[in-house]
Amino acid sequence: MTVTLAKLGEEELLRRLACFAPPGQMADDTATLAPDPRQLLVNTDVLVEDIHFSERTTSPADVGWRAVATNLSDLAASGAVAVEGITVALVAPGNTPWNWVEDLYCGISEALNCYGGILLGGDCSAGSQRLISITALGRLGPLHLHRANACPGDWLVTSGAHGLSRLGLALLQGDPTLDSNFVLADGLQHQAISQHRRPRPRLDALTTLLEHKPEDLPWRAAGTDSSDGLLAAVKAVCNSSQCGAQLTYDWLPRAEGWPAGELWDQWCLNGGEDFELVLSLPAVWAQRWLEHQPNSRRIGSITAQINEIVWTDSRVPVASDGFDHFSSGLQNA
Repeated sequence: MTVTLAKLGEEELLRRLACFAPPGQMADDTATLAPDPRQLLVNTDVLVEDIHFSERTTSPADVGWRAVATNLSDLAASGAVAVEGITVALVAPGNTPWNWVEDLYCGISEALNCYGGILLGGDCSAGSQRLISITALGRLGPLHLHRANACPGDWLVTSGAHGLSRLGLALLQGDPTLDSNFVLADGLQHQAISQHRRPRPRLDALTTLLEHKPEDLPWRAAGTDSSDGLLAAVKAVCNSSQCGAQLTYDWLPRAEGWPAGELWDQWCLNGGEDFELVLSLPAVWAQRWLEHQPNSRRIGSITAQINEIVWTDSRVPVASDGFDHFSSGLQNA
């Protein structure tokens, strides 16, 4: 017989969820953090069923992993060098099986074991739709990556290929766009599905950035992550910094075996949920990072033309079609 949350009851649910935290951690309504001279970074992200995930494309363990990864990606994109932990708010209908929740928290634990931090606490409630909201806390390192720190002449660089998560979603949904005209290598398909289900917060790329800063340069760099798409990330940096950008078409961060064509260019630029770092760096620092960070690549340069994002060769504006949380609906589920 399937044990549901309604049959389990709130008290027993909380007792079971406490097993995913250190002993005694969830015995109170608050959590205490040890004193630390480093500034505290805080981020919250929400995953909503049929908007960010669905049972036909994402297992509950993968939902848990993604919920953690999306938050830690924001910490990495701000310069966090250590993860203190997370709090989890869970909303679910009473008929949700306990096994679904258990697998969700197993995925959460897997991600924390991989990237650091503990389950600090949280809350749960009944509701008509499954929703997971995570707040992550991390400690700032010597570099505060901020979107407003870009300067004309900087190189625009990114930590990896883009469009893979969007391709993975299309593969999982059996998207008719992927008809017989597209022959995709098995390796690319596997990489895309993995990127969609289990994205990686790029704390490793941040570490490389810190380790290879030229000594004579100040700690100035701009950055964000590409949760809403590569172009959206570039626009966010340009808007905050009151700058523009030139992107070089041949430098678009395509995965190996990525097909040519307008659809594939749009997925690379606007697919979203790749969670790579997108950075604006002084050229010499960017060059060092590119030499030491695997799969990183340059995509363009920062210019003085405020909020003007164009292709380098033609000066034609780069078209935008990014993810919008309030209009995309099932697209990213």
